[in-house]
Amino acid sequence: MIKQILRKLPRKSQKSDSLDSAGNDSDNHASNSDDGVQCTNFGNKISSRLRVVKRVSSAVFPASIMAGVEAVEPNLSFNNVSNPQKPNLFISKLNLCCEACNSSDPDKGTAEQDLKRRTLIELVDFVSSGSAKFNEAAIAAMCKMCAINLFRVFPPKYRSNTASGEADDEEPMFDPAWSSLQLVYDLFLQFISYSSLDAKVAKKYIDQPFILRLLDLFESEDPRERVCLKTILHRIYGKFTVHRPFVRKAVSNIIYTFVFETERHNGIAELLEIFGSIISGFAVPLKEEHKMFLCRVLIPLHKPKSVGVYHQQLTYCVVQFIDKDPKLANSVITGLLKYWPVTNSQKELMFISESEEILEMISMTEFQKIMVPLFRRIACCLNSFHYQVAERAHMLWNNEHVLNLIKHNRQVIFPLIFPALERNSRNHWHQTVLNLTKNTRKMLSEIDDELTLACERKLEEENSQSNEASEKRKLTWERLELAAGFEPAAANFVPPLKPATCSVAC
Repeated sequence: MIKQILRKLPRKSQKSDSLDSAGNDSDNHASNSDDGVQCTNFGNKISSRLRVVKRVSSAVFPASIMAGVEAVEPNLSFNNVSNPQKPNLFISKLNLCCEACNSSDPDKGTAEQDLKRRTLIELVDFVSSGSAKFNEAAIAAMCKMCAINLFRVFPPKYRSNTASGEADDEEPMFDPAWSSLQLVYDLFLQFISYSSLDAKVAKKYIDQPFILRLLDLFESEDPRERVCLKTILHRIYGKFTVHRPFVRKAVSNIIYTFVFETERHNGIAELLEIFGSIISGFAVPLKEEHKMFLCRVLIPLHKPKSVGVYHQQLTYCVVQFIDKDPKLANSVITGLLKYWPVTNSQKELMFISESEEILEMISMTEFQKIMVPLFRRIACCLNSFHYQVAERAHMLWNNEHVLNLIKHNRQVIFPLIFPALERNSRNHWHQTVLNLTKNTRKMLSEIDDELTLACERKLEEENSQSNEASEKRKLTWERLELAAGFEPAAANFVPPLKPATCSVAC
C-alpha cells in the first residue's frame, strides 16, 4: 500500500510539470497566433491566474463534478487542442471570464477587459459552431460565469414617475458595460438554444433561484438588455417544462407588486410579450389556473397610469385568451369598465380601441350580457369634451361587426345612445364631432327610422317633464323667499339650547 502511494507522488509532479511546460508552450504559441487571443505580456499573468482558477473551481464545483477534469491553459485556442481536451479548455475559459477586472490600475484593468472580451468572443464562436459538447462540469461553469457577470443590484431610480397613460417620453438609459454584457448574453443564449443540451442535467443549475435572479434583471433600464432577457426566458420556458408553473407564478408576483404597490417596473412590456406567445400555446379548454391569470393579473394591469407603455402587449394577451375561450369576453369587458379612466383621455382612447377589438370577437350571447353598461359608457364618451375621445367613440359605427351587433340589439342600444347624440348636436364645441354626430344619427335612421323617431319623442317628453319639474322648483323657491321676506324675525329665530343632562351616574 505504501509503495503504491509512493509511486503516485512522482506521477503528480510530472503531471504538474507537463502542465507548466504546456502553459509555457501555449504562451509562445499564443504570441504568434493570428487571432490575438493572448500576447507575450500576459504569459506570466495567465500562469498565475490559472492556479487561482484551479482553486476557485475546486471550491465552487463539487468533487463529483470536478473528478477527472484536467485543467487546460485558457489562453489556448480551441483549434490547437484535441477534441477530448476541448470541454476542459471550455471550462478554463469560462473560469477566466469569472474574474473581476482590476479597478485600481486603469491600464491593467483595460488590458484585462480586452482579454475577457476576446475570450468571450471565442466562446461564442465555439458554441455557435455546433461542435461543443456540454458535460455537467461545463454546464455548471457556464451558469456560474453568467451568474457572476449578469446578476447585479441596480441603483435606485431617481426618474420621476409618469402621471399620464402615454408612453414614457424620457430618453432610455443605456448601460456603459453593455459591450461585455452583450457577449455574455449571446453566449448564454447560444448555450440555452443548443440542441444537444441535456435539460435534465441543466435544470440542476438553471433552477428556481437562478430564474428568480434572471427575472430581477428585467428591472434594467437598458432596453437592449431587456430584449435579450426576453429571448432567454422564452427559451428557458420552452426547454425546461418542469419550470413552467414556477415561471408563471414568479411573473404573476412581479405584476402584483407592480399593480398594487409600486407602479414602477421597466420590463412589464417584455414580460407580456413572452406571455403572449405562451398564451397562444395553451391547450383548449383552458385550465382554471390560466383563467385566474387573466382575471387576477392581466385585467388589473389596466389600472396603472403607465398602461400606455405596455398596452399593445396587454391587448394582445387579452385577445389571445378570448380567442381560446370566447366566454371570457364578458369578464374582460367588465374589468375594463371597472378600471375605465375618468380624467385621463389618453387611457380612454386605449380602452375604446381595446373594447372594439374585443367586440370583433365576442359572440352575440356574451354581448347581450354586457351591452347595457358598455354602451352607457360609450354614450359618455360620445359626449366627451376631449374631441379625440368623442371622435374615437363615433368611429365604432364604422366597424361592420360592431354595427351588426348594434342592429340586432337596437331596441336596447338606441335609447342609450340617442340622448348623447342629441346633446352633441346642440352643445359640442368641435366641428368634426358635430359632423360625426349628424352621420351617426343618419345611420340610426337608416337602420330603423321608427325606433329613431320613438327615441326622439321619448327624449322630448323627458325634456318637457324636466322643464316642468324645473319650473316647479323655481316657484317653490320663490314662495319660500317671499315667506322669509314677510317674517324676518321668524326666519332669524334660533331656539334656546336645552340644559345638558349627565347620563352617567356619579
